[in-house]
Amino acid sequence: MQYYRIPYEKLKAFCIGVFQGYGFSESESAQITDVLLAADLSGIESHGIQRLIRYHKEITGGLVKLDAKPEIIKETPLSAVIEGNDAMGQTLSVQAMELAITKAKQFGFGMVTVRNSNHYGIAGYYANMAAEAGLIGMCMTNTEAIMVPTFGRQAMLGTNPIAFAMPAQPHNYVFDAATTVVPRGKLEVYVKRGNALPIGWALDENGHDSNEADRVLGNIVQKSGGGILPLGGSGELTAGYKGYGFAMLCEIATAILSGGTTSNYIYKTPGRANICHCFIALDYGMFGDKAEIEASLSKFLQELKDSDKAQGTDRIYVHGEKEALSRQRVLAEGISLNEKTYTEMRMIAERTGTTALLPPVEA
Repeated sequence: MQYYRIPYEKLKAFCIGVFQGYGFSESESAQITDVLLAADLSGIESHGIQRLIRYHKEITGGLVKLDAKPEIIKETPLSAVIEGNDAMGQTLSVQAMELAITKAKQFGFGMVTVRNSNHYGIAGYYANMAAEAGLIGMCMTNTEAIMVPTFGRQAMLGTNPIAFAMPAQPHNYVFDAATTVVPRGKLEVYVKRGNALPIGWALDENGHDSNEADRVLGNIVQKSGGGILPLGGSGELTAGYKGYGFAMLCEIATAILSGGTTSNYIYKTPGRANICHCFIALDYGMFGDKAEIEASLSKFLQELKDSDKAQGTDRIYVHGEKEALSRQRVLAEGISLNEKTYTEMRMIAERTGTTALLPPVEA
């Protein structure tokens, strides 16, 4: 599989042009692009520019309503429920986290749930919005059913990521993880590469281990059984029930509290995705001097990095560190994308009237 590199600013301009071509405003297009490329900057290929084809299909297919007008349907000083009305997930989610941040700055805590949204990108982006505002941030979303519950063979829960972020030095602490062994986007990358899945990631329609990425992904799309395993794997020996439980926590915080749709009903209403999100912001100044709390966290993170290393290894990372290093590298060298993604981008450029990308540099 051939990989190319494109300068970040060039790819950013391209994506903004694409989303404007769909009908979004310039500011909305820049917002969507910022979330999308944040994944590539962090080294997360599964959720970055390779997902542009997904958004193309959802926007042109009518799942995303360009004229959507989200509305707050219930609100207290500490909370809110937003009816998304099928808006673009990224713009809706930035709005929701900004509201949670505003409440946290005024009252110490803010929690906003969203229903009837669309795919919103990486959860860590929104959690880190709160950290950048000097707060603790948390974010969760449910997704199309892709996870089989422990001892099951029918996908019932989504990848249901949970993200947490808090200010620290030299970079924010940012934890962002799916509650499945791997997210759906990882399967999409393996299909594009033509690679076999590692055993222990997914089950086929009969509930057997499968290394066929296209088969597992096809079964998920067609709702014909099987799916990705919970974090921890199958059964109880390696604690797969923990990933299953974490996914349920996410389902409760997103779908149940918002009065929305659980993962097993997502994409089942014609013309609607019905995805739900949750955004939390917390002012940790309620617990003491914020500078001292941040210094304490930063000290512990450094102690983790300095602790004894396992044999054959020379470095311990803390959450958010690899992403910070990746951003430095990618901004200097460009974003890496595989040839199939590049072909998709050329097609999208033609469909949206966007200036096509010039031939990229081979990676």
